[in-house]
Amino acid sequence: MTRFKTLLAACCCSLGAVAGDFDMNFSATLQANGGPHEFAPYYISSLRHGNLTSAAGGYLGLKAWRPIDLGKRFSYSFGFEAWGSGANSVDYQRFNSASGQWETRAIAPSRVILQQLWGEVKFRGVFLYAGLRDFKSALLNERLSSGDLIESGNSRNIPQARVGFIDFQDIPLTNGWVQIQGEVAFAKSTDNGWSKEHFNYYNNHINLGWWYNYKRCYFRTKPSQPFSITIGLQAATQFNGDVEWFNRQGRETNSIHKPFRFRSLVDVLLMKNDVSYYEGNHLGAWDFQARYRLRDSSELKAYFSWLWEDGSGIGKLNGMDGLWGLEWKAANADARLSGAVLEAITFVNQGGPIHYSPSDYDQTTLGGHKAQGADNYYNNHETNGYALYGMAIGSPMFISPIYNTNGATTMFLNNRFWGIHGAVEGQMVSNLRYRAMASFRRFFGTPFIPAITPTYDISAFFEAQWAVARVPGLKLMAQLAVDYGTSAYGKSFGALVGATYSFNVNFTKKQFNPCVL
Repeated sequence: MTRFKTLLAACCCSLGAVAGDFDMNFSATLQANGGPHEFAPYYISSLRHGNLTSAAGGYLGLKAWRPIDLGKRFSYSFGFEAWGSGANSVDYQRFNSASGQWETRAIAPSRVILQQLWGEVKFRGVFLYAGLRDFKSALLNERLSSGDLIESGNSRNIPQARVGFIDFQDIPLTNGWVQIQGEVAFAKSTDNGWSKEHFNYYNNHINLGWWYNYKRCYFRTKPSQPFSITIGLQAATQFNGDVEWFNRQGRETNSIHKPFRFRSLVDVLLMKNDVSYYEGNHLGAWDFQARYRLRDSSELKAYFSWLWEDGSGIGKLNGMDGLWGLEWKAANADARLSGAVLEAITFVNQGGPIHYSPSDYDQTTLGGHKAQGADNYYNNHETNGYALYGMAIGSPMFISPIYNTNGATTMFLNNRFWGIHGAVEGQMVSNLRYRAMASFRRFFGTPFIPAITPTYDISAFFEAQWAVARVPGLKLMAQLAVDYGTSAYGKSFGALVGATYSFNVNFTKKQFNPCVL
C-alpha cells in the first residue's frame, strides 16, 4: 500500500506543478466479478454507467478530479476517469445475406473505457461543462431507486455541452418560496462501432451518428419548510444521423442521410411545429415529488414520474403508466436503517391496450381510416432505441438492447411490462454499511410485437461496504446478486468484490489526506 500511495502521490505532484495550487481528489478501484451466465446479474450491472455487463471479469479504474467550490462566486472543475478490463465475450446472432444463414459471433467488451473527461466553470448559480461526465437523476435517490426514466446513469456517458443552474435558485420576488432548476444539453453519440458490431442486419433499421438533446425545468417550494413540493418536466430527443433499413433477406431496402446542421439544434430546442420538430425520437417525463420532514428530522417522500413519447402521454392519456414511489430517509445516516425505497412501475397501457382502424368496424362513430400507433416507449421507427452502447439511457427496468443476443440491438423487445422494486440501506456496525434491493417484473413484449408467452424476472441483490479504519481512504466492497425467471436475464447468480483507495492532495499546503469519497 505504501508503494502504491507513493506512486499516486508522485503523479499528483507532477499534475499539480502544471495546474497550479489547489485541491485534487484521486481514487483507484480494483474489482473482479464472476458468475455462470453470459451477463452479470441485473443489479450488479445496472446504474453503474455501463462499464460492467459481462458475467466474469477484472477491472481497474483510475480517477482524478478537482471539485467545484460552491462557496465562491466563480469556480471551475475538471476530471478524468478511465477503466481497463478483461471480461468474457457474449455470442450474438447476425444474418449473412450472401449465404442466407445465421451466424454466431463472440463479442467481448472494450478493454479500455474512457469513462469521464470534462471541464466545468461556475459563475454564481450557473454552470457550463463540456466533455464526458457521469450524470444522475435530478429527482430520485440513485443508490436505492430503480432508476430515472430519462437520465439514470445506467449507460455509458455521451460527450456533450451542458448549461444550467448548478442547484435550485430562488426566483426573484418570491422571498425564497419558489425556486427553479433547469439544464439544457446537446450531445453526439459515440457508439457507431458498437452498433455495427452487434446489429443483426435483418428486418430492422440501424441509426448511426445520431445527436442527442436533453432539457429539464423543475420548480420547488421552500426546502427549509417541513413540507416541500418539486414539480417539473424532462425532455430528450435523438435526432439526425444515417439510417439504413434491411429486409428479411438481409439486404438494404432504404436509407436516409441526415447531416448535422446548426438549425437542427435550434429546431429541437425550440420545438418548432414543422418537420424538424417531430422527426427523431422524442420522449420525456412529468416529474413530481412531495417531501415531508418529520419531528425527528427524518424525511418521507412520495413521487411519480410519468413517461411520455407523444401528445397522448403529455396529456396523461396513457393510464397509470409511469414510476410511482415512496422513500424514507433517517435523520442519522449511520443508523441501522438509514433509508428505504418502494417503487411500482407500469408501462402496459402506452396510449391504449388495443389499436385498430375505425374502418374495421361497421357503424363506428370514430372518423378516419388509419390505425394509430402506440407510444412504444424507448423505441422509434427511425432512430435506434433510447440506449447507448446497448444500455438504456433511462430506467434499467426496461430490458436493455445489449441483452438481445438475437442481434436486434437497436430496439427494446420488452417495453410493455409492470414491476415492483424495493431497497434498503444502513450501517450494521461502525464503518460497515449494507445495501439490499429486490424486484419483480412481468414482460409482455411491445405494443407492435406482443409476446406470445409473457416472461418474468425476479432479481435480488446485497452489498456490504467496509471503510477500513486502520487505512484511511480504503474501502472494501462485496456484492451478491441473483436473477431468476424466464426473461432475457435467465436464471443466474453472480458476485463482485472490489477495493477503492481515495485521497486528496492540497497543493497549496502540500498536504496528502487519505479520505473516503
